[in-house]
Amino acid sequence: MDERTLPRVRGYHAHVYFDAGTLDQARALCEEAARRFPLKMGRMHERPVGPHPDWSCQLAFRPDLFGELVPWLMLRRNGLNVLIHPLTGNDLRDHRDWAMWLGQSRPLDLSLFDTDR
Repeated sequence: MDERTLPRVRGYHAHVYFDAGTLDQARALCEEAARRFPLKMGRMHERPVGPHPDWSCQLAFRPDLFGELVPWLMLRRNGLNVLIHPLTGNDLRDHRDWAMWLGQSRPLDLSLFDTDR
């Protein structure tokens, strides 16, 4: 892909996945991240939301935090799975082509994204 045709990354989402047994662990991780970094912590969704197959909490952050926040999550996730994807304006490619995982990848439901882009 030509560098001139690549979209601009406006930010990132980190989705911390959890279940009933790891809810407190995930909450503590997300709340600590929100205390340490200038990011926006979303709700603790105790059901699958959007394309996410598991319960999750979203951390929204600026591109300049990537190099500090992602290693911090990597070392502190303690077995939790975390999806990290860019925000480029193309939700399908952000979640399918440009995503990265800390831990095990999980199958996303990408059918809700516009495939005509």
